[in-house]
Amino acid sequence: MQFHPTPLAGAFLIDIEPVEDERGLFARTVCEEEFARHGLAGRFVQQSVSWNPHPGTLRGVHFQIAPDQEIKLVRVTRGAIFDAIVDLRPGSATYGKAFHTELSAGNRRQLYIPAGMAHGFQSLEADTEVLYQMSTPFRPASARGLRWDDPALNIPWPVCASRKISDNDRAWPTLAARTRALTLNL
Repeated sequence: MQFHPTPLAGAFLIDIEPVEDERGLFARTVCEEEFARHGLAGRFVQQSVSWNPHPGTLRGVHFQIAPDQEIKLVRVTRGAIFDAIVDLRPGSATYGKAFHTELSAGNRRQLYIPAGMAHGFQSLEADTEVLYQMSTPFRPASARGLRWDDPALNIPWPVCASRKISDNDRAWPTLAARTRALTLNL
């Protein structure tokens, strides 16, 4: 695997190194020892899948608060997504900054998201399937989010004919409002 740092410390794009022959290909997507060589945790306790039948499906921007902050490893097994993360780590030099990339079944890239970051994506193709691995189980009481279109985040979400967003995701507060709340209850 090849690990490429992003502008947000601790977040990495990971390219698999497939071995291909007439049967197809074989590649590792997680190796605890290899992750450790890059200073990353490589043990995950929960795996989830998100199927998105329509392009323009937007999920996020989600995170979990302490003590349930989670590391995520995200990859696309079918289709493509515009994937975005936001640094919410207090004291981080990139606090409030976002990073985005495209993940697809074709490019086979993964995004390693450290604890303390929020994550969201928009499907770019019909029938897009996203696989998440998490270091901490999902805990509804710790689940939080940020408004996907908060101008302070400056995330250039792709224009689409019909964006599908849940009512919950539409209701998340902006970073400024969340920051005020986090200082009271992080």
